[in-house]
Amino acid sequence: MAQPDNKKFFENLSGAGKAIAVLTSGGDAQGMNAAVRAVVRMGIYVGAKVYFIHEGYQGMVDGGDNIKEAKWESVSSMLQVGGTVIGSARCKEFRTREGRLKAAHNLVQRGITNLCVIGGDGSLTGANLFREEWSGLLEELVQQGLINEEAAQTYSALHIVGMVGSIDNDFCGTDMTIGTDSALHRIIEVVDAIMTTAQSHQRTFVLEVMGRHCGYLALVSALACGADWVLIPEMPPEVGWEDQMCQKLSENRAGKKRLNIIIVAEGAIDSNNKPITTDCIKDLVVRSLGFDTRVTILGHVQRGGTPSAFDRILASRMGVEAVLALLEASVDTPACVVSLCGNQAVRLPLMECVQMTQEVQKAMDEKKFEDAVRLRGRSFENNLNTYKLLAHRKPDSELPNDGAPYGSSFNVAVMNVGAPAAGMNAAVRSAVRVGISEGHKMFAVNDGFEGFYKGQIKEIKWGDVGGWTGQGGSILGTKRTLPAKYMDKIAEQMRIHNINALLVIGGFEAYLGIMELLAARGTYDEFCVPMVMVPATVSNNIPGSDLSIGADTALNAITDTCDRIKQSASGTKRRVFIIETMGGYCGYLASVGGLAAGADAAYIFEEPFDIRDLQSNVEHLTEKMKTSIQRGLVLRNENCNENYTTDFIYQLYSEEGRGVFDCRKNVLGHMQQGGAPSPFDRNFGTKISAKAMQWISKKLKESYRQGRVFANSEDSACLLGMRRRALVFQPVMQLKEETDFVHRIPKEQWWLKLRPLMKILAKYKTSYDVSDSGQLEHVVRNRTKELDAAI
Repeated sequence: MAQPDNKKFFENLSGAGKAIAVLTSGGDAQGMNAAVRAVVRMGIYVGAKVYFIHEGYQGMVDGGDNIKEAKWESVSSMLQVGGTVIGSARCKEFRTREGRLKAAHNLVQRGITNLCVIGGDGSLTGANLFREEWSGLLEELVQQGLINEEAAQTYSALHIVGMVGSIDNDFCGTDMTIGTDSALHRIIEVVDAIMTTAQSHQRTFVLEVMGRHCGYLALVSALACGADWVLIPEMPPEVGWEDQMCQKLSENRAGKKRLNIIIVAEGAIDSNNKPITTDCIKDLVVRSLGFDTRVTILGHVQRGGTPSAFDRILASRMGVEAVLALLEASVDTPACVVSLCGNQAVRLPLMECVQMTQEVQKAMDEKKFEDAVRLRGRSFENNLNTYKLLAHRKPDSELPNDGAPYGSSFNVAVMNVGAPAAGMNAAVRSAVRVGISEGHKMFAVNDGFEGFYKGQIKEIKWGDVGGWTGQGGSILGTKRTLPAKYMDKIAEQMRIHNINALLVIGGFEAYLGIMELLAARGTYDEFCVPMVMVPATVSNNIPGSDLSIGADTALNAITDTCDRIKQSASGTKRRVFIIETMGGYCGYLASVGGLAAGADAAYIFEEPFDIRDLQSNVEHLTEKMKTSIQRGLVLRNENCNENYTTDFIYQLYSEEGRGVFDCRKNVLGHMQQGGAPSPFDRNFGTKISAKAMQWISKKLKESYRQGRVFANSEDSACLLGMRRRALVFQPVMQLKEETDFVHRIPKEQWWLKLRPLMKILAKYKTSYDVSDSGQLEHVVRNRTKELDAAI
């Protein structure tokens, strides 16, 4: 792979002569090691000295061997390790000025004036106080004769950048904190396992998850597993909730549902701020309903295990961004925290985020619970609203039917098209339940467009989709068949079933299929209805969307397999693994999977390579093998090059590495499409589908005229995709210009900007485009209801 000139990068952002220290503080979280690794390697890459501070602030106060210079090899083989290998401890001494004075002395002795702190709001608040006191602390050290005036002048400014490591996701200003996704993986693994035993015995399970002050884990896991009831501190249940919950459980059991799941955050409270415990709920269910009920408290299981692919990528991106922020910091730059908004890295003033986080707790203490939800941010509020919409069915008398034909409901069809992707079933469940809540009659089409023209269409009810969120593949069935040859028959089926709108969940074939239906509108009025596509494919190759349902599950499958493959070589001689991933011509899985697994190279179609690049990569790995690492990892996208096949690359590496390392190859194949969907895919599929159905409802009302639905404008057939920071509806016809139809990929792909990160972290010299790095922004607060109404 070509290695572009990197002069521009070093001219603008050189770390020469600077010293950066990294520490982890407070509770541990999966992904902290990935963040530490990224800080160390990016720091060394730009020429800075990087130090570990072991045992958090305690190590900073104690000094000595707790503060050690880090080498490139120091962070090898830690990407997949949970917790934090440099240790974390809560430090009472650092809370005193005497403790901070000792810490300042230890840093100045080593010339450290750049601090990267990975922890929660308490740790970050402490870091900001340390920064504010820095000049005063140095003056005191000079007065005590511990440092001279020259040292005080040289190290006069302390720069702080924070990364939030917390499984609770309780820090305002970021969509996800490091460790949250991995904690959700642990919770969902347990819930999925419990569901099988609960179903066998017709039991009710009450699960307690972490979240003393924040209900994010409880809420998202409830959304991801379709729990019957959830209790969180930000939104206590209304008075009389006990009877409502028991009624809901009873109705579900009467509807032939063999199990009930209730999820409780450990900090759950009622409207009087009194704790709601799992034992209270168990006693209530047994006393009121007589159901066989069990309690499971997950505890520290949620903190353990290997980090998920999402957390590794998030932490790696944040670590690199933190180093860039430190290099760009000036005396006037406020302490900032590196955050995630959508899929964009952003920098926010640390104390603005801390203050808003504290405001949430204040709102809860004052029983202003709606304010607390709003202050948590849009993501939290959307999760809560979506859960309410899907978990509790409205009585028929409350369902809307205004504007529907003949006073009845609209008929909306939902279908899967293309290859199966984990999360499709969660998306279908969400669409069906939101559609019914909106007053529509929902129809399921089996086997994609092939089933459509064959008439495999039937009405689907609320209870029919119960338990679908955790199911992999496509329960409706999905085929790659395109509709062009069967327009007559499909139009006839639309007429027979009076289909007024169409929701298509699928991959590139779904995208092409919608285009073909659009092209046939001039011939068939039946296709003049609102249509929306939701992207679902492991390849993540749909124009108009940065992410697709199923891609995260596939990434986790790749990452887990790479971890196992690398572990298989532990204790043996030096070995390189060549691994082939899926994706067609799209290199997303190979590139982002490579970043998550710590690959040395990833070959993709979008970045052409030749024999010289292959030779350069082999030489690079050979050099690394001689000096440090024992295992190498090379990923190859299945269609990256028709001549440089997986076999060819395997044979080349085997021959050129002879005497230094041996090689093994592995084709991952369809295991990337299988398995239970990840929490991210369940949640993403649920929310994006709910939004798609709400758009359909709006379009149906707009296009209903003179007794029928007629929609033939360009914006009546859209793709709903994630674009940078938001979900956006885009007319399918407008996406034509953005599409490479020959290779079935978008012409521009955001994740290509992540490839230099993988190369830098693998010790390649490369250019890194800093134009897309996060800029310092202010925290955006959700608007109040009054302001929303005014707008």
